[in-house]
Amino acid sequence: MRVLVDTTFALRGPTGTGVYLARLLDELPRLGVEVVEAQNEARRAPAGGGWRSGLNLGVDTWWTSVELPRRARAARADLIHHPLPARCPVAPVPQVVTVHDLAFERVPECFDPVFRRFASVTHRAAARHAEAVICVSRTTALDVRARWGVPEERIVVARHGPGQEVDTSRPRPGAAHFLYIGDDEPRKNLPLLLEAHRALRAMSQTAVPPLVLAGTVDPLIASGSADRDGHGRAVRLVDRPEPEALATLLADAVALVLPSLFEGFGLTALEAMAAGVPVIAARSPGLVETCGDAALYANPHDANDLAHVLDRVAGDAALRRDMSERGRRHAAEFSWARAARAHVQAYNLALDG
Repeated sequence: MRVLVDTTFALRGPTGTGVYLARLLDELPRLGVEVVEAQNEARRAPAGGGWRSGLNLGVDTWWTSVELPRRARAARADLIHHPLPARCPVAPVPQVVTVHDLAFERVPECFDPVFRRFASVTHRAAARHAEAVICVSRTTALDVRARWGVPEERIVVARHGPGQEVDTSRPRPGAAHFLYIGDDEPRKNLPLLLEAHRALRAMSQTAVPPLVLAGTVDPLIASGSADRDGHGRAVRLVDRPEPEALATLLADAVALVLPSLFEGFGLTALEAMAAGVPVIAARSPGLVETCGDAALYANPHDANDLAHVLDRVAGDAALRRDMSERGRRHAAEFSWARAARAHVQAYNLALDG
């Protein structure tokens, strides 16, 4: 089986979709899949609106309408895999798409209205016309069925493995800081986490572990909390840490905290659990599905609720040890090898259709 995979998104740097592509492409050849990568190097980074977004749209249209089908023919590919919902209007072979989440429909207030309308139309069309749809979780699969009308028999659930290789033998002092990994887009709900951390400092009679924000975060967002509270800096920003630095941050974490309003899958949560790091997550469907009973949950709309969960985990070393053990066991149920086998199932479904 020869599969043309559109790896354009990987050009944008380290993202969840980029990790997904890298790990999947490592595994598929082990299952006898010949992968042909195709990248649209003319595609610029997202422009956030305006004429640059219009230029990107034109480049995307040319890519899916002309160049990607041409490359599929030249490679004699058996099918085309779009790792994000996209569609070649005229394709020489069947097409498969991956849907990560429908966050722009589930929490529409967190997205630009123009993007939201565009994605709702184009992503739905791509999924409905694809011969097979890969969903990264049951949460996403249910959304694709209910909101986009894709028949269950054309959907394959392929859960991710941990985001990156983590040194699970690394000692875990685990009491230096709370850790957030990600960016500051609205659905990540970072202001609520900052508010919860401030509330914890206000109500605690003892030293509160600082909060480390690792990723791409505007310093202005954290500026209201980045004060000194008598125990060092309350909030620290670490811009896009390299894997080794991220592993150190995880090893020293009291817990990874994910306050997201909506996720299709909790990739960073799974990575943390695999490393034995306790996870505190928002009570939202994709995170609950990923973490199961290995995490503690808080209301994503209630900073005080989250503050009390932070306090509970920080003050109870026995609880952290129990969460660490449960997290490792739970994370062992996920792997990229299983994800790759599910992708092969989807590819065969598309070819048989």
